[in-house]
Amino acid sequence: MKHVAQLISGLALAGTLLPSLLFFADRITLPQVQFWMVIATIAWFASSSLWMERPAGK
Repeated sequence: MKHVAQLISGLALAGTLLPSLLFFADRITLPQVQFWMVIATIAWFASSSLWMERPAGK
């Protein structure tokens, strides 16, 4: 489960970078960039909270 969450987290993190690069290359519009970055950000927060742990007692 932890490895799957890490994979999804990494893909979501890349998904926050890719739309801006596509916009810079004039491949997608600004509303599309905003939509995909919101989706990727939500996916990153949801998946990273599953595998990023604090040590006990902190």
